[in-house]
Amino acid sequence: MNRIVVIGAGQAGASLVAKLRVLGFGGQITLIGEEPAPPYQRPPLSKAYLLGDMTQERLFLRPESFYAEHQIDLQLGAPVEHIDRGEQTLRVGGKVLAYDALAFTTGAIPRHLPATIGGALSGVHVVRTLSDVDAMAPNFTAGRRVVIVGGGYIGLEAAAVAAKLGLHVTVLEMAPRILQRVAAPETSAAIHALHEGHGVRILVSTGLDRIEGETHVTGLRLDDGTLLDADFVIAGIGVTPATALAERAGLMVENGIKVDAQGRTSDAHIWAAGDCAAFPYRGTSMRLESVQNAIDQAELVAENMLGAGKDYDPVPWFWSDQYDMKLQIAGLNTGYDRVVVRQTDARSHWYFAGEKFLAVDALGDARAFMVGKRLLEMGRSPDAQALADPQTDLKSLLRA
Repeated sequence: MNRIVVIGAGQAGASLVAKLRVLGFGGQITLIGEEPAPPYQRPPLSKAYLLGDMTQERLFLRPESFYAEHQIDLQLGAPVEHIDRGEQTLRVGGKVLAYDALAFTTGAIPRHLPATIGGALSGVHVVRTLSDVDAMAPNFTAGRRVVIVGGGYIGLEAAAVAAKLGLHVTVLEMAPRILQRVAAPETSAAIHALHEGHGVRILVSTGLDRIEGETHVTGLRLDDGTLLDADFVIAGIGVTPATALAERAGLMVENGIKVDAQGRTSDAHIWAAGDCAAFPYRGTSMRLESVQNAIDQAELVAENMLGAGKDYDPVPWFWSDQYDMKLQIAGLNTGYDRVVVRQTDARSHWYFAGEKFLAVDALGDARAFMVGKRLLEMGRSPDAQALADPQTDLKSLLRA
């Protein structure tokens, strides 16, 4: 194998090509990205970068010179137009590239508010790319009014930044509580209280009827007829995997590009990793949207491209910065039937299905996160009563 092409120059794509060189692959590597910027970190976009605490250059995962120094052909601002699986070629920028192995690391795309309710008006933003954040950044000045549609992590991180900068912030959530899809009521309530303590107004069980304005947003009409004045709007209503190119190429797609445990798609010469990939996980199909998954899965795919034959079996973990509090999550809480609350000088919520430990939400509690993650890696379930006792040394649970 002499020619590897990677489509998608985000965290997963950058990790994959770098790993190939670390493993000693000496053939041609091409990394193709639609955006004009070299691979960069996305999590700080809605936090440090939006606050002005991080420059654009500091977002870059590696200096742009890294790619040339490692003989990686980095093609930016270059959407792939067509893939011919039979010929093992693709067309980009009017040129045809041949590949021996191809990888999709195309990530995900944000859901937009429908144009039929005003989602196409000027002043309605999403948070995903550098250009998205650059477009909304001038609005973040004290005294302006922002309405954030969606009470998920991205919307809440943007709300925290806006509140810090002195804006009037309202969060709209259709569900009865924020974070309902991903967190227990205990975590939702703690994050809700944190935001309200910083002056954010959160409206739950609240639907949006339409966005008002002729060319630029002026307000939002709720489903009960209430009008909220707004200078701009942020839609934080989730993402969908970027699979359009894979679908056109005839690959199997099911809530992501379907891959086997080693990251191979329905075409033996094509692989996928990161937010766009749906992989088998403990009897189901899983797609994880996290930095760590993007790195770990991409690096494993790099190994498997070179013949390692390793299966991917992660212990998922995530984080979200909310003001000065870091929420760290280890594991997946799917199927939990009870939550054990541990309150010391910090707080953590431990998810169980029966006696089986599934996941932990650590709210400003790095030790709880690290112990919970290690317990999951060990396949061990701690005693719930000991967990709830603030006198219990968490590290002792690793020795139990």
